[in-house]
Amino acid sequence: MEAVAYLTHQHRELEDLLKKAVECQDPAKRRDFFTQAADHLAVHLESEEKVLYPAVKSSDTKDILLESLEEHLSLKRLMTDLMELDPAADTYEAKLKVLREQSEHHHVEEEDDLFPKIENLLSLEQRQALAQEMDALQQRMNQQKAPRKAVVDETDAAAPL
Repeated sequence: MEAVAYLTHQHRELEDLLKKAVECQDPAKRRDFFTQAADHLAVHLESEEKVLYPAVKSSDTKDILLESLEEHLSLKRLMTDLMELDPAADTYEAKLKVLREQSEHHHVEEEDDLFPKIENLLSLEQRQALAQEMDALQQRMNQQKAPRKAVVDETDAAAPL
């Protein structure tokens, strides 16, 4: 699989998990869906920040990458808030909905603006190598317990480009 297809597939998985979390009325099950989504999102963001974005940084992509990193920061802050909140709290559902909306917005921007540029910048072989590198990083992160907890220390500023 190549990088654009790899990440697009992950976008759909994350959207499905967040939809389930938002629609779930049972606080314990809602927390479980959020936890799954947060772990998924944490490893996805990390692989973009550490592997994809540095590999595709160019004059054509710099602006969208900087914006994407700011969006990542916002998502990390929301995840951190949600990890600290009781799922029965009044603000939990609202924050969860905002996380879902911001994630979906971020996915649309990547898929409509960044991914076509990546396909023009990199060969299929380069995109396949990036997918393998991102997958290896994500597998290492998923072996850790609760990869979502790493984002708590990443909420002061956007990751560097």
